[in-house]
Amino acid sequence: MALLRAFIRTARMARNTSPLAVGLPRDDEVLLDAPDERLAPALVAAGQGEYEPAAKLLATTREAAEWEDRDRYATRLAAFARSRPEWFALWRYAAPHDPDALLVKAELAVCQGWESPARAELLRQVAPLITTAAEADPLDPVPWRIALDHARGTNAPHTEFEDLWAEAVRRSPHHYGCHVSALQYLSAAWYGSHRECFDFAERAAQDALPGSLVQALPVRAAFAYLTEESGRCAVPRERLDAAADLAIALSQEYAPADPWPAQVRNLLTYVLIRLERWEDALTQLRRIGPYATSFPWDRISDDPLGQFLELRDGVRLEVAARTPFRLRRTEPTRPLSDHGEPADPGDH
Repeated sequence: MALLRAFIRTARMARNTSPLAVGLPRDDEVLLDAPDERLAPALVAAGQGEYEPAAKLLATTREAAEWEDRDRYATRLAAFARSRPEWFALWRYAAPHDPDALLVKAELAVCQGWESPARAELLRQVAPLITTAAEADPLDPVPWRIALDHARGTNAPHTEFEDLWAEAVRRSPHHYGCHVSALQYLSAAWYGSHRECFDFAERAAQDALPGSLVQALPVRAAFAYLTEESGRCAVPRERLDAAADLAIALSQEYAPADPWPAQVRNLLTYVLIRLERWEDALTQLRRIGPYATSFPWDRISDDPLGQFLELRDGVRLEVAARTPFRLRRTEPTRPLSDHGEPADPGDH
């Protein structure tokens, strides 16, 4: 019987895998962390040693209070400055008090501190940079997101975290980046528990604006739980499925192959795979299109793009193996005419 089941599974995979590639871009069309149309020119210019497009981009987000875009762009520009620092050094020299340069400087310093074995000590030393960035524009919530990351890395107590959180939400009650940083602080891997993490995520998602990525916080909590090695404080399967269902509903509010929710869709796909919801995972892979993101795949592999592509193939195989055989449709048999051809109904 086991041999028969294995044979049927293999046959289904062979027959159904190729058709399931419909809607999926080819491997060589998939991009990792592709910048959007606003960020891409700034990165190209930075690669040529020019900082002005990046400065203009962040100034635009600040003046228009586009805090979500500002957070993403500052993070990507800081990451680029780590490997190509020349353009950023020119920017700091030309405009040492520019709020946008100060923001990128604070983000860059915190990221560099996180990678050091002496993380807590180094992060404490860069605290004044975060304060300076926050004072440069008192309305900007992004420095407070950086401060929340900083608090997690310096072992800050809950009272300090709560003060920072209050400052963040006072500036932007629904800022996704600040919520993600708070969720990480409250996770079981840091200073909270799975219960605190899920409770916070579900409350925030319930209060979120329509279409807000904050609605994806529960699936982030699910990811934190599924990747926690200790397995303490089991979370009911129903809660994990509810988190995934909410993220699926959010994904449906955006067009397929939209780069804005790409990271949420990649994260959701990981959770769906862990929950063995293969068809739902394949649907999200189609909605991701060519936009793979480093997170979450870099948490399980040093080659996030390769990991994404490998798991994408694996999901197709799993769905194919579970797709039953279907009989091919055939035309109804007609009686033959006197000349040996199918008779026309009008002949009778």
